[in-house]
Amino acid sequence: MLPATKEQLQKTSTPTIATILFKLGLKNQFIQGVRPLAPGKPTMVGEAFTLRYIPAREDLNPITVFRDPQHPQRVAIETCPPGSVLVMDSRKSARAASAGSILITRLMVRGAAGVVTDGGFRDSPIIAKLPFPAFHHAPSAPTNLTLNQALDINVPIGCGDVAVFPGDVVVGDDDGVMVIPAHLADRVAEESMKMEVYEAYVTEKVSQGQSIIGLYPLTNEENKSDFEHWKREQSTKLNQS
Repeated sequence: MLPATKEQLQKTSTPTIATILFKLGLKNQFIQGVRPLAPGKPTMVGEAFTLRYIPAREDLNPITVFRDPQHPQRVAIETCPPGSVLVMDSRKSARAASAGSILITRLMVRGAAGVVTDGGFRDSPIIAKLPFPAFHHAPSAPTNLTLNQALDINVPIGCGDVAVFPGDVVVGDDDGVMVIPAHLADRVAEESMKMEVYEAYVTEKVSQGQSIIGLYPLTNEENKSDFEHWKREQSTKLNQS
């Protein structure tokens, strides 16, 4: 992901991204049922690094498995690249936690951009207070070993009914989390700049009492001309400041 792409996506809302991807033919990129533990944090942007859970089998998943230095959950925390978002497929179940505050703190300290699970976190009040974007389905107290077994690292997964491939660009804000296919990230960022300018114009006109008919979407020729004039005015103001 280009630095300019990341910078633009950090200024772009997930609803805007959803609209752009819909125009490009992608309708199912919003992770369902996932919300921020603490709203109001800066927008999360990073490339996906994934972890997949499967249903736990008791004979293979006793609490002693955590003694194994190669345990997939621990390895995922220790190998998620700086600037990436750890995305976990927890089978849309918060009955057992995907991780707790110690692991998420370690992930933060290592420089990850954020974390997403379609399951839950234990110690969620602690995680919520960290200066770190974290998204989950619901709080959870039981350890992941209770019902889940970490299996695969950095493979294609399903998270909240969305296919997430390693390297996809993940954007999270107070509305939720969008997944942008890696090859479309630059295009989405470019289109978002245009869309933000247009929506700023529409917001100004609607606030002044103008009807949305022919304005949103922009189908009226007079409105189209006025929009071009408005953009020139904004550019002039920007150059003078």
